[in-house]
Amino acid sequence: MFNNEPKEIPVYVFMGFLGSGKTTFAIDTLLRQGFTESAPTLLLAFEDGEVEYDTSELEKENIHLEIISEEEFTSEKLLELGREYNPENVIVEYNGMWELDRLFQIKVPQGWTVVQVISFVDATTFDVYVNNMKKIMMDQLRNADMIIFNRCDENTKTAEYRRSIRAVNRRAQVIFEDKSGNPLNTNDEVILPYDIDSDTIELAEEDFGLFYIDAADNPDRYVGKKIKFKAQAHRPSNYKDDEFVPGRFAMTCCADDIAFIGFKAYYKGAKTLKDRDWIIVEATIGKEFYPEFQGEGPIFNVSSVSVTGPATDDLVYFTY
Repeated sequence: MFNNEPKEIPVYVFMGFLGSGKTTFAIDTLLRQGFTESAPTLLLAFEDGEVEYDTSELEKENIHLEIISEEEFTSEKLLELGREYNPENVIVEYNGMWELDRLFQIKVPQGWTVVQVISFVDATTFDVYVNNMKKIMMDQLRNADMIIFNRCDENTKTAEYRRSIRAVNRRAQVIFEDKSGNPLNTNDEVILPYDIDSDTIELAEEDFGLFYIDAADNPDRYVGKKIKFKAQAHRPSNYKDDEFVPGRFAMTCCADDIAFIGFKAYYKGAKTLKDRDWIIVEATIGKEFYPEFQGEGPIFNVSSVSVTGPATDDLVYFTY
């Protein structure tokens, strides 16, 4: 029996602003590390970077480079290239100024499947881009499977940057590299502003964001712990009568990027809670599988809830 299903062709997307290191990484991966093992590969570059490809070296590895202008970025062009090269791998060096959704909205040849999105960040300009190009930067961070901060040094705020990423993207692997491209040895151990070993962890109003990040990253250290904190109640429409989310609105990377963060809670009186009510929650922490974490994360088994007044600041942050 013949199998008429198209073979899956993996597509790897490299994102980042001009000068962020996309081309350098691609050259190292494709040529020095032999990632494609000389299988026919289509390399699509959507902008001319500061570093140029050596087409003769690429061709030795059976890699075909195509520079795609904004006008050429169409379904017809990609289908044409798919027929011309019949690649077994596709590498996309994406224009950092374009939203990633644009790539997914374009019709691609049958079998092309995005399997990994890597975002590159120049650590020396990260704060500038966050402050001035928030929406585009957030798009790159949210959609990445891996985020590589390059050009780091001893002054790079690795712990702060890692927490910022965790706030908008739970699944991404975050890597820091020095100016030579070597992995940076970071000491990102967080000294928590609350006593995790006390009989009951009591969170100050401003500490919920830091608790959220640490508990999501290290759920096992919190399982069985009792906790007391102030939060707002939220009941998603698909939750059962005994389920709700106590959480806080948090500023993630920038003032325009605010999200509600929290963990699922089980409480027999959950259906009586009103959305956005300010409450004091007392609970024991457990854990269960979270699809968005691609693993287990914390949950609250709530013993008591009491209505209270609002927090001094509506928002929480991920810094001290």
